[in-house]
Order: sequence, then C-alpha cells, then structure tokens
Amino acid sequence: MKKQLLFIICCILASKSYAQTIVSESEIGDAESAVAQTQIAIIPEPVSLMKKTGTFILPENISILAPKNEDLKQAIAFLSDRIEKATGKFVSSVTNANHPTIKFILNTQNDAQLGLEGYKLNVNPTQIVITANKPAGIFWGVQSLIQLFPADIESKEVVQNVKWKLPCVDVVDYPKLGWRGLMFDVARHFFTKQEVKQFIDDMVRYKFNLLHLHLTDDEGWRIEIKGLPKLTEVGAWSVKKTGTFGDFIPPTADEPRTYGGFYTQEDIKELVQYAQERFVNIMPEIDIPGHSLAVIASYPELSCTPEAVNYKVRSGEKIMDWSRGAPPTALVDNTLCPANEKVYVFLDSVITQVAKLFPFEYIHMGGDEAPHNFWEKNEQVKALMQREGLKTMPQVQAYFEKRLEQIVISKGKKFMGWDEILEGGVSPTASVMSWRGVKYGIDASKGKHNVVMSPTDFAYLDYMQADQITEPKVYASLRLNKAYQFNPIPAGADPKFIIGGQANLWTEQIFTFRQVQYMLWPRAFAISESVWSPIEKKNWTNFIARTEEHFKRLDFAEVKYAPAIYDPIFTVKRSADKQLMIELTPEIDGLDIYYSFDNSSPDRFYPKYTAALPVPKDASMLRVITYKGKTPVGRLISMPITDLQKRSR
Repeated sequence: MKKQLLFIICCILASKSYAQTIVSESEIGDAESAVAQTQIAIIPEPVSLMKKTGTFILPENISILAPKNEDLKQAIAFLSDRIEKATGKFVSSVTNANHPTIKFILNTQNDAQLGLEGYKLNVNPTQIVITANKPAGIFWGVQSLIQLFPADIESKEVVQNVKWKLPCVDVVDYPKLGWRGLMFDVARHFFTKQEVKQFIDDMVRYKFNLLHLHLTDDEGWRIEIKGLPKLTEVGAWSVKKTGTFGDFIPPTADEPRTYGGFYTQEDIKELVQYAQERFVNIMPEIDIPGHSLAVIASYPELSCTPEAVNYKVRSGEKIMDWSRGAPPTALVDNTLCPANEKVYVFLDSVITQVAKLFPFEYIHMGGDEAPHNFWEKNEQVKALMQREGLKTMPQVQAYFEKRLEQIVISKGKKFMGWDEILEGGVSPTASVMSWRGVKYGIDASKGKHNVVMSPTDFAYLDYMQADQITEPKVYASLRLNKAYQFNPIPAGADPKFIIGGQANLWTEQIFTFRQVQYMLWPRAFAISESVWSPIEKKNWTNFIARTEEHFKRLDFAEVKYAPAIYDPIFTVKRSADKQLMIELTPEIDGLDIYYSFDNSSPDRFYPKYTAALPVPKDASMLRVITYKGKTPVGRLISMPITDLQKRSR
C-alpha cells in the first residue's frame, strides 16, 4: 500500500514538473514568435542572412572577448556605449573568458571571401560571435549587430521595460566597393568640428568609409594654411544672410563679416584621427580654378582681373549667369589665373600642407564649373595660348590641370577632379569623379582613369526630396525611389576602373546641422545599399520596410530625417475642356490619401483620393494628408491653387 501511495505521489510530482516544462517552452515559443514578427532590418542589406530558430536574450552582465589589438578598441567602445546607455546593463571587455557574451575573432588565415572589410556574424541563443580578417570587418559587423537589437538600443538614455532580445542569425557580408563615400560641403556654410564628428558617427552606422570634405569655395576657405594667413583672416568670413541662397541682396560695405569659420591644422589632425578610428578616410577638396572667390578676395593678385582688389567673399548674392548653360558666365571673376606663375607657387604651398595633414592617398582638386569669360579677354592668357599652342578655353584649363596634377604627385598623392577635367585632355593618371551623369564616368573608365561615380541623377542629396511646397527650393528633385536605383557600376563601364561610388551634399540651402541630417536620411540609406550590397539583393518593397524600421531608430537616436516617402507626388494636367486636374501619386504602397478644397485640414474621415481631382472653380487651396490605416504618417500639405495653375503652364 505504501509503495502504491509512493508511486501515485511520484506521478503527481512528475505531472506538475511536466506541466511547468510545457509552460516554460510555451513562453520561449512566444518570445521567439515575437522576435520573428520583428522585421530584421539591416541597412545596407547583407550579402547573405539566414534566420535560425531561437533567440538571444541579453544578460545583466555582458562580456566582450576580443584579441589584443589597438584597432579593435573602437568596435568594443562603440558596442559597449550603445548597450550601456540604452539598457543600463554593465559591459566589460576581457581578453580571456570561458564563455563570453560577445566574441570578436580575427582570422589567423585570411578568408578570401571576406576581404579587408567583410565579416561573419553569428547570433546563437547563448553567444554572439563576429569574425573578420581585419578590425574594419569587426567594426562593420558591430553595426549590423546593433541593427538586430530592438530600435530602443539607439536611445541616449536608459529605456525601461524593453525585452532585449535578438533573432538568431548567420550573416556573411562584405562590400561591393572599397570606396563608399559621402561628400560634406563645409564651405558654403561652415560646420563645427563637433558637427563633422557627428556626421562621421552617423555615416559609419551605414558602413560608409570615405568622407569627402569640400573645404573651399566662393563662400569660404575653411582650412588653415601657414604662411598664407589671409585665407582664413579674410577668406573664411562673410555676411550672415537668411532666406534663399543665391537671391540675397549684395552686402553693403558696413555689414559685419563675422559669419563663417575655419579648421586649424590641429582641428584637421583631430578629425583625421577621429575618422581613422572609425575606419573612415577623409579626402580633402580644394576646389580650383573656379569656385575660388574666397581665395581671390584674400589674395587678388592670383586673379586675371585687376578689379579683383575690390572683391569680397560671397555671402549668397548672385555671381553667375547660368542662362546659357555650362560653363556659366561669371559676373565677377572667381577663377585663379592659369597664366600667372604666382598661382602655381601659391598652390605648391597649399598642397604641401594639405598633403601632410591628410594621410589619404587622394587629394580632390575640383575643376568644375570654371567660367572662361574673364580668361578670354586676358592678355596673359592669350600669350599662354600662343606659347603653348592652345586653341580653346578647355585646353587652357587642361594646361592648368596638368600642372596642378604634377604638384599633387610631387607631394606623394594622387590627383582627382570633377569630370570637367576630361574636356580639354587630361593626364592618363588623373582620377575622375563623375557628377554630371554616368556617361562621363563610363567614358573615363574606358580611358583607363580611376572613377568614382557620384551622378546628379541619383546621388545629389542637396536636391529636393519631396514637393517644392515642403522643401527649401533647389533647381532639381531626387526622391528616394530614384536614389535607390543608383548603380555605381553601370553597363558599358570598365568595372576594373570603377573604384567607388558616393553621394554629395552641397550646402548652399543648408544652414544648420539638423537640416544636414534631414537631407541625408533616408536617401543615404539608398546610396549605402547601392555601394555595399550585391545588385541582385536590391528590392524596393523590402528596402522600404527596412527604412521604416530605421525611422524608429533615428527617432531614438534623435537624428532628423525626411518623411518625404509619405508625401504624394503632385502631377498637374488639363483635361480636354481645359479643366485643371490634379493627380496624387504615393511613392510607396499602402498609403491612403485624404484631401480637402474647403481650406480645412483633412483627416481620414475626409474624401479619399481614388482618381484625378478636378479643381473646383472657386477653390483657393488643396490640402492633403496620407494615412496608413488609421494612423497619419504624412505631413499636412497645403498647396495653393495658384501654384498648381502655374505648374499646368
């Protein structure tokens, strides 16, 4: 009887234990299901990502095991900082542990597939491992790892009540191109050293590795050159103006020239080191012979024009006439004089110091949009043409570019310029940044020039990204969908000579760093995927889903971005009977558009757009807003009918 009772008790206990096991497994299943429902949203899209069963749950105390290597410090610091700030958990870096939470491995024998910047990321239920040939690969692997965390990981303060769970995955990833650039124009408007650092921090999250700094232009000279003090005493300062750049009233003589700034040589060294620690190279650009008004205002003797002694650094007033196209007709002479030997002495001094400050192998020397009308009437230039057998102004510029390249080469650097340098004939060793379209890059690659693709059609991030009613007005538009079509290795190009691709952010209309971010994101997502990911991995629908996940991340990171993908595209037409008709086209799927003509602000209870809208006879305003289901996602756009009427013409 006692044995039977003991058996019954054992069965009851076993039953309870089994029931507890079932509950525990059910809870794990729910957790896995929750993670599975979370979009895996890595940008740029990895070469290979395999989702596995199971989840990784971040413990209270996290250890990162890494080999002793100075170049791994930033990857450890970057990951530790993100985890500690957002989760409040403790992260320790160790060089010896039986079972660390996160493990970095540098291959003792190179994995040919991974190259210099590739990595493997393995997330398992009990450990995360990142493997690479070089520390750069570990760093990029960390960026992908962070993107597997909930979006809250980007918070700058501890977020409560978050389940810090990651999906288990195996990732194999490496870049398509070694040069993955963003150009930051700090000449048109000056941005502080700290803002440049923030720019670097933002770009590395998406695996950009080249910062092209546009340091000089008509509006400012931004780098200290010892022995040429007027470049920064005079050339770095203009009159502060607010409004639409290019249309400002010319400053009067008594307006203070206190707007601007420059980087000391110590600042430059600090920025270079900061970038290198994050596996980013900085390429300087000194934009000449055009775009040189800041130089000429500082040293007028470098001009072809005697009136240059009265020139001032541009503050945003009109100085070019573009009515005849490119090259423009200059209203003031903003070019260095190619026939003046003092110019080459000046450039030798500048390039000597620039070459010492920037370890990157290339120096970009501009060469774009140089007007020729002042050269054409200059006696020195005429004499140069006769002496050198030059027949055209592009040949005069080519003479200048070839001499300039020899100075650059003499400093141990490689010469790069905008694609205009090809026009008069250029040295075979010159490298080309193709901006006026892919055609020039294709032609340059066929001529065996190294090429970086940065065409306006896909990669000019100063262009408007939504309707001009919502954007600072620029002469062209570039929506996210078009940026995503960027192919830096186009058909017809010799791929051996396409060394990279990049996007360019000119800042004529960008006055603050918040606006810099707004113009970059999300279009820079598209560029990052174009220069990193295999072209066959591109998928617009999938990209948009990942982009929307990253909007949440940018919100937590307090990084500004453009919600332009939620704004409809306005198309204006006239019907056969001259009726004004408005078409509203969403850029992405899944949006409902609501509208009003009665001057009130529509919501989802207003008429929904289904077909082209005839404009009521007496209407003065069309207002539209977009929704996803019951949630407003787009901006309320107020479009004057008079504006639409102008567009119809």
